[in-house]
Amino acid sequence: MSLTQRINDDIKAAMLAKDKDRLAALRDIKAKLLLEATKDGGGEVTEVAEMAILNKLFKQRKEAADIYKAQNRADLLQDELRQAEIIQAYLPAQMSDEEVRAALQTIIAKVEAKSAADLGKVMGVATKELAGKADGKLIAATVRQLLS
Repeated sequence: MSLTQRINDDIKAAMLAKDKDRLAALRDIKAKLLLEATKDGGGEVTEVAEMAILNKLFKQRKEAADIYKAQNRADLLQDELRQAEIIQAYLPAQMSDEEVRAALQTIIAKVEAKSAADLGKVMGVATKELAGKADGKLIAATVRQLLS
């Protein structure tokens, strides 16, 4: 089942359950997926694009939550955290730091990187292979550490 179909089914379930927070998060995901599908003359949204959209929405919710926390707005903070949690349920499980390190060591060996000068070569492969599974900042920091 495609992500779009899964979202549509979950929207119906949220409407029946009268879960407003879940419904708002799911409608936001659906809107972004529809925009992506109609962007370049229509068509199907790739799995990579779906994960990028979900990651972006998740990060937006987390950043908004951080802002609300700094402003002592507990009411808005809870809404953002709840929506972030709902969006995260559609993302693949995030890799642990140790798993990212092991995957990057494999990639470094595969591309035969020797020094920090090979950072771009490693990052190109790593971002494709670990897309949606690990945060880009964590990947970059770990690659720099391994190549130094």
